[in-house]
Amino acid sequence: MPQLVPRFVCGRFLLFVAAATLGCSGPSGSFTLFPAGDFLLDSTKDLEKRVPAQMAVPRELEKTVMPAYLVQPGDVLLVEPVQLDSPLRFPADQTILPDGTIDLGRFGRLVVAGKTLEQIESDVDAAIKAIEKDAGAINVRLINPQSAVYYVLGEVSSPGSFPYVGRETVLDAILSAGGLTDKASQCNIILSRPSAPGGCRTVIPICYRHIVQQGDTASNYQLMPGDRIYVSTRTLWEQLSPCYNRRDCAQCRGQQCPCPAGCGAGSTPLTNYSLPVAPAIAPALAPPMAETIEVVPPGASSGLILEEASPPVARKMAVDPFLDPFGDGE
Repeated sequence: MPQLVPRFVCGRFLLFVAAATLGCSGPSGSFTLFPAGDFLLDSTKDLEKRVPAQMAVPRELEKTVMPAYLVQPGDVLLVEPVQLDSPLRFPADQTILPDGTIDLGRFGRLVVAGKTLEQIESDVDAAIKAIEKDAGAINVRLINPQSAVYYVLGEVSSPGSFPYVGRETVLDAILSAGGLTDKASQCNIILSRPSAPGGCRTVIPICYRHIVQQGDTASNYQLMPGDRIYVSTRTLWEQLSPCYNRRDCAQCRGQQCPCPAGCGAGSTPLTNYSLPVAPAIAPALAPPMAETIEVVPPGASSGLILEEASPPVARKMAVDPFLDPFGDGE
């Protein structure tokens, strides 16, 4: 009997090693000693650790509206006269071609890619009035914005690109992609924003469990066009750890304060929208302010009035949170 125990333990250990090496299926998917999947690069983890705790970027309850939309190939425009009884006729919905143009029929082709709707209206109006002098006002509408997208990749049910509406958050994006798979690492979800070659990188960690379990909006960021959400695969340690699903992620640890009894249970905070902030440029100088100084000569009751200009005062301008996500002014 005593010899059966070591044999039993050894047999279970060999079975575990065989299952880990060859892989065995379970209710939560396949388990292997060397799992293959989507893992974060070491350089990505390093960038993620350098992100400040508080960043000046929009979140679920503090959103912002986008700056003027710049159309791109694939977007669909509608060009029509303002007056319904106008004799002007244009082709149907205009899909911007790969060369950036739209076809206005007898009024020719116009390059519109990279322009706002107001700029396009001005160009269309000029092209029409070059032929029809008495043409009325023209209206240009964007009816299908195809070029603005965001991406959800990695361990989600339906990875891919998704059309950008303007109010999406990280949680919206993950749910649009079908949610996390059973192999997803909920502690290794990042939001990365496109950057220029050789420029600085923006990689932001996401506290998924805090978002869905506690309603914490600190990392439920508002998405911008071109954003990438990447969900990593669970590591072997995460699969083996019995406490993995019950502990806070390393980058998400902190004090969570409950509301007082009855406070906030019957209401939900409203989402505030702010106007887009102008990009940071050279600060404008205020005009010189004239300061009146009275000079009284000795023995005189009144004197000569002189004017002296005060030094110019520089006005501090707001910084675009998307051009400067860390708010450090660099």
